[in-house]
Amino acid sequence: MAVDPTLPYDDTNIFARILRGEIPAKRVYEDDFALAFHDIAPRAPVHILVLPKGSYVSWDDFAARGSEAEIAGFVRAVGHVAREQGLVTPGYRLLANIGSDGGQEVAHLHVHLFGGRPLGPMLAG
Repeated sequence: MAVDPTLPYDDTNIFARILRGEIPAKRVYEDDFALAFHDIAPRAPVHILVLPKGSYVSWDDFAARGSEAEIAGFVRAVGHVAREQGLVTPGYRLLANIGSDGGQEVAHLHVHLFGGRPLGPMLAG
């Protein structure tokens, strides 16, 4: 089910529940601004989701309402996780699906961090 990024934030979404500790996740990093954990259905040897802790649906929402500290903290968290996972030198891919055309399935902003092997072309077909 695709997400409409213009809808209000729904605090019952799975990532909000993970952030509150209601659902377990294999966490790899957490600070005041972000949480990172392994995807339950990995598409690469390393497939980690990184999400801001605030209630944001999309990049547009985050850019419009997030504080400078939240935005900087989230970006730094993504970089930290990539370094910690040993992905910087061989390379990695970040993907954020936004809205129905972008294939967003959870109404909480998040990025997928993929690595651990050559990832091929950016988009298939």
